[in-house]
Amino acid sequence: MADKKEQYIQKYKDYVMTGFLKSVAPIVVEKAKGCILTDVSGKEYLDCFAGISVVNAGHCNPEVIAAAKEQMDKLVHCSSYLYHVQPVADLAEKMASITPGRLSKSFFGNGGAEAVEGALKLARLYTGKHEFISLHASFHGRSFGALSVTGNYARKKKGGPYGAGVAFAPAPYVYRSLWPDDPDECARQCARQIDEVVRFATSNDVAAFIAEPVMGEGGIIVPPPNYFKEVKKVLDQYGILFIADEVQSGFARTGKMFAIEHYGVEPDILVTAKGIADGFPLSAFITRPEIAEAYKPGDHLTTFGGNPVSCAAALANIAFLEREDIARQTAVMGDYAMKELRRFKHPLIGDVRGLGLMIGIELIKDANKTPATQEAEALKEACLERGLLIGVGGIAGNVVRFQPPLVITKAQMDQALSIFAEALAAMKGAQSAVPA
Repeated sequence: MADKKEQYIQKYKDYVMTGFLKSVAPIVVEKAKGCILTDVSGKEYLDCFAGISVVNAGHCNPEVIAAAKEQMDKLVHCSSYLYHVQPVADLAEKMASITPGRLSKSFFGNGGAEAVEGALKLARLYTGKHEFISLHASFHGRSFGALSVTGNYARKKKGGPYGAGVAFAPAPYVYRSLWPDDPDECARQCARQIDEVVRFATSNDVAAFIAEPVMGEGGIIVPPPNYFKEVKKVLDQYGILFIADEVQSGFARTGKMFAIEHYGVEPDILVTAKGIADGFPLSAFITRPEIAEAYKPGDHLTTFGGNPVSCAAALANIAFLEREDIARQTAVMGDYAMKELRRFKHPLIGDVRGLGLMIGIELIKDANKTPATQEAEALKEACLERGLLIGVGGIAGNVVRFQPPLVITKAQMDQALSIFAEALAAMKGAQSAVPA
């Protein structure tokens, strides 16, 4: 098996472009079930990253797989925007029933960046305006338009110049703000900055403001509860649409079906992907009927978007999430995990934050909050060696990300926390990470 593992690792090196990562984990995954990945040697790994927050209902969820198999026997592809296809219509109807407010008309694509691009185009067509406002530390995908509204140098470097007409406002990053002990004031001040951006950094031709209700790649930045209400006041003043990018935070990930529900604000366009079909490639953006009508024949199309197999999988995935009340379970498990993580006493841990099972642990070197970037990578490797898969993100690459499948059990979570503590304690010069 060792030879087989090395063979496939070498094939990756020879034939697969992997420049989007510092390194690919030195494992060759053969199969997965629930929260467990198994490599070609039979070694099991507890997955606490879920394929970058994708398999919310667990790897190879039996109901999702069965629905996909049944659909494959009927129809795999005919281009869902040339013909009426049953699972596409059924999924669009379901999306209208589970998304907040008056959102009711969906467009289906293949991945998150594609959905963001479509939402940006729609906002321009509907408003007749051309500019956008986004946030520092944001991430919206790796295509040209999505990167243009991404506020993260690490994701954009060497790829510019990007699209014109995009201005950026400070993110409500409480831990690194001027108001670390006053989240409400941080929210008010950051929202006020959006008004300043409109007046001083745009031509007042802004079609939309785009933001992640929880900023994933930026380091699991959770805006204070009043942030989006304060922002909406500014947007309404200027007639600016609100695009909620729920690519990573949707489908029960934060303890609600969609994270924006925590904030009591209705977006004009909601973008989602990742968790929509439990691993099958699919994305969507959904809006109100009057906004959707801005798309005229020929304005937008995708060959593979709304694939019948992916849509059938998505319907089964949503049915599972609803029947099992996964959002509620996620909220409970997330609260438990964060409570335990906050008990860890370790000099590297600067902040623990999150909503549901979208959890970030920010690592710092000193009282000045110097990002512990190398330590975060080392900790990720130490966890990998012990059979735990986690992510690393943040604008400085110093935030450990816990985003497991939402079906994780308490026993599995306790195992993950135990391995994490052991890996922390084993780091060079580290103090014990055992909870106080």
